[in-house]
Amino acid sequence: MNRAIESRARDHKVHDHSTHRHATRARDWRRAMSDNVALALIVYTGLQIFMTVNALKQGFSSIMPYVALVFLVGAIIPACRWFERRWINLDDVEAHDPQLGYAYRRDQIALWLLAIGLPVLMTAAFKMMF
Repeated sequence: MNRAIESRARDHKVHDHSTHRHATRARDWRRAMSDNVALALIVYTGLQIFMTVNALKQGFSSIMPYVALVFLVGAIIPACRWFERRWINLDDVEAHDPQLGYAYRRDQIALWLLAIGLPVLMTAAFKMMF
């Protein structure tokens, strides 16, 4: 019984050490922004499908809402690439620089405001038009 407890305590100590080391490692801004851009594109597309296309369907009974969806999703990609390009070109030292935290947060907020706000604004505009 004592061996099991000691073994478990030793395993727990190793786990704590590796967790602590992982927590103190600097964040890679390139990867973090790339992950945010990918997720923002998914959220943006989902919101366009469920909000904007439904609003367009009320005004059009043809294939027009789906053509608009393809256009709207295609139109956001250059903006997302702009956010990603700002961060992907960092070298390895800059990519882990904690001083870039404020700039990263600013770009992250702008990206998410665009990804969530644009479909909401478009849906409101389409509902007012139809």
